[in-house]
Amino acid sequence: MKLREDIIEFYDRIHYDAQEVVSQDRPHINVFERSSCIGSMPYSRRDYYKVTLIQGKGTLEYADKTFEIKQSALLFSTPKIPYRWKGDGGEQPGWFCIFNEAFVKKQDDFLYNLPMFQIGTDKLFYLTEETESLISVLFKEMVVENSSNYQFKQEILRSYLHLIIHQIIKSKPFASNNYEHNASERLAMLFLELLERQFPIDAIHNQLTLKSAKDYADRLSVHTNHLNRAVKEITGETTSYHISNRIIAEANGLLRYTNWPISEVAYSLGFEYPAYFNNFYKKHTGKTPREIRKLAV
Repeated sequence: MKLREDIIEFYDRIHYDAQEVVSQDRPHINVFERSSCIGSMPYSRRDYYKVTLIQGKGTLEYADKTFEIKQSALLFSTPKIPYRWKGDGGEQPGWFCIFNEAFVKKQDDFLYNLPMFQIGTDKLFYLTEETESLISVLFKEMVVENSSNYQFKQEILRSYLHLIIHQIIKSKPFASNNYEHNASERLAMLFLELLERQFPIDAIHNQLTLKSAKDYADRLSVHTNHLNRAVKEITGETTSYHISNRIIAEANGLLRYTNWPISEVAYSLGFEYPAYFNNFYKKHTGKTPREIRKLAV
């Protein structure tokens, strides 16, 4: 079963130069036209932040939300949260810029502290014609600069990226991030962030390592009961509920949009035996993985 042709997964189907090996310890930024990314080799989804100017119509599936996009918008995505874009069959113009964690942290408090890259904030912004026009010009300039051999072109690209982001910040007031969180809120937010960092599973050999509330508690250096109380207090749901729901969401994506054998899907999600995965999946969805796979054909 091949990937559905109408799914354009912009978070992992973007240009890759096979001769270039990009170390995640080295700052890296690149920019592309959206229409040019289909059919090329992927960067690892885990490693890159992304700012996308969407000019075509379609459906955006972002975390647990779905948006019908009928006008130009700017999308901010992080390595923590996967998304999918399903075009409406028409043209998909626009641009996107990717950059890694090392680029963010290189003497750039502005990027590092951006509200749109934080948990629980808006990631999608609809644009006026004027703002769209300004941002389009900036992306075009980035494409031109990116093709140059100038020694310091990364810093020029950084400046253009700042200008794009400022266009959004000027049009939308953000609440200050400088307020104090209580201990439970801090711990719950750390758990949710750590949970999202485990996904997406973008290769069969990338097996999920944190699978239980105890695994997360150990990683966060707290007692399991302490973590459970904090998460329940802040979110209204248990730690295990969040973990199970996120595994089910990832399983749905892998079953629908990849041709991996179900046994490999099970293994990548941390299940030692396919039967354990089948039981887990049916318990939470009422259907078997094989039934979902058939619906995706």
